[in-house]
Amino acid sequence: MRFEAFLTHARAWLPGRTTVDARERLRAVAGAGLGLLVTALLCRWMAGPLAASVWLIAPLGASAVLVFAVPASPLAQPWAVIGGNTLSAVVGIAAANWIPDPALGAAVAVAAAIGLMFSARCLHPPGGAAALLAVLTHTTHFSSALFPFFTNSLLLVLAGVAYNSLTGRRYPHVQVVARPPASDARFSQADIDAVLARYNQVLDISRDDLQSLIQQTELESYKRRLGTLHCADIMSRTPVSVEFGTPLQEAWALMHERRIKALPITDRTRRVVGIVTQADFFRQLDLQHHEGIAGKLRDLIRATRTVMSNKPEVVGQIMTRQVRVASADRPVVDLVPLFSEGGHHHIPIIDGEKRLAGMITQSDFVRALYRAVGPA
Repeated sequence: MRFEAFLTHARAWLPGRTTVDARERLRAVAGAGLGLLVTALLCRWMAGPLAASVWLIAPLGASAVLVFAVPASPLAQPWAVIGGNTLSAVVGIAAANWIPDPALGAAVAVAAAIGLMFSARCLHPPGGAAALLAVLTHTTHFSSALFPFFTNSLLLVLAGVAYNSLTGRRYPHVQVVARPPASDARFSQADIDAVLARYNQVLDISRDDLQSLIQQTELESYKRRLGTLHCADIMSRTPVSVEFGTPLQEAWALMHERRIKALPITDRTRRVVGIVTQADFFRQLDLQHHEGIAGKLRDLIRATRTVMSNKPEVVGQIMTRQVRVASADRPVVDLVPLFSEGGHHHIPIIDGEKRLAGMITQSDFVRALYRAVGPA
């Protein structure tokens, strides 16, 4: 047990896998180089006769890593970079003025800088280095916070905005997107906030990105676990169907007897030409007044004994002609948008010759979904 605990502890020291490809790495490397080059050249020019003094701060290298390699990070956003470095520099300069011992001054400056960055919502790791640099170089002029700390940070951010935008990365990256949750969403922004509050640690990812990653992970899980299922695996293989000329009374009796809500309508070759549902029957009734609905329905489905009729007599007259079908070899996961967003409740399944082979209802789909992604 002790050896297993040791191995578990040792693994915590190992780095995780890098999930970005070579192209993204090259994009980050080139961006950091160009961003720092532009910043350095401009600041050296701005320093003029003061070029012999500090005109480029070392913490800017760490800021460049965040701005160009992880531009979506909350720690890399413009206010975090500019505010974090500048406010931390002010704290470091104050410590250099008021605390004679550099060791104590360094500790107080970094700690105070972190506290200030938390309060100002500009937590930026290089900010700690900015505070430390001010103490170690014994920088006592508060004007240094404006140049080079503020100026360096501002120019790097502007370079980051230009480069990231040109290379397809959002920067600044919106941290919270105000959007109403979908009515069928499995979780909301409030749920994420509640979990993060319990976690009570700083995460280097925005809430919006976290929500998107969770949703995409769920979808990927559905695809993986449902990907092996096809429509033929879950469909009802002996679907009840009718033809265009089937009388309304016969079709309604069949739906009532089999306890089904829809009937596919086929031609003589069993190719689907439409579908009739209970809603199609009720659509023929005057539902503005709810009294006597049963009687209205009986009048509708009762066959007219005269030659001429002013009401529908067969299912072909009330059917829905635009019917969505799916092939038997189609992956079940492809039906997710049809049932969840398309408003479909019944989908006829056809074989390779486009003949009716089965039927999938919402109940069939939900049952398959539960078996695939539900608890073991």
